Amino acid sequence: MQVGVINRALEQLVTNVVDALPRLITAFVFLAIAAVGIKAIMFVVRAVLKRSLPGESPVYRQFLGVIVLVFLWFGVALSFLSIIGLTAIATSLGTATGFLALGVSYALSEMIKDAVAGVYLLRDPDFNPGDTIKTGDTTGEVAAIELRKTRFRVDGDTVVRANAAIEERWTKVDSAS
Repeated sequence: MQVGVINRALEQLVTNVVDALPRLITAFVFLAIAAVGIKAIMFVVRAVLKRSLPGESPVYRQFLGVIVLVFLWFGVALSFLSIIGLTAIATSLGTATGFLALGVSYALSEMIKDAVAGVYLLRDPDFNPGDTIKTGDTTGEVAAIELRKTRFRVDGDTVVRANAAIEERWTKVDSAS
């Protein structure tokens, strides 16, 4: 009697595997095509980053490239799950990731604001290292402009200010006065 149960279970397993083979083959072909597509997209993304951010640190360009790569592979993973028939899991992961991204972006909103302001300051032709700038209660020479903060030389000291606070209101001091 036990042998009959085992035989029926093995037959059911083989039937289920045979039924799932077309979806599995399709999913793995999709993965192979997606891998080639992502390689091509990343080649273009890296070239665009190199051309559009020539003065930036290679680490910064690489960081942006990794962010794009993670998003691409996450989309491929969700599609792969859908192809093999796990659409509920793919939907749940997509929704959970959306909520997680919303929470992270809210938690990092000040840092994001500083980074965006930093990009504007880095691109502003009137705001460069060596310029004398007045922002708030600080007047000093711009020593370095980084993505999230700017360093000033004030009376021999280094003063660090968040870029969002600087970008809101700053004045270039005329060096001739």
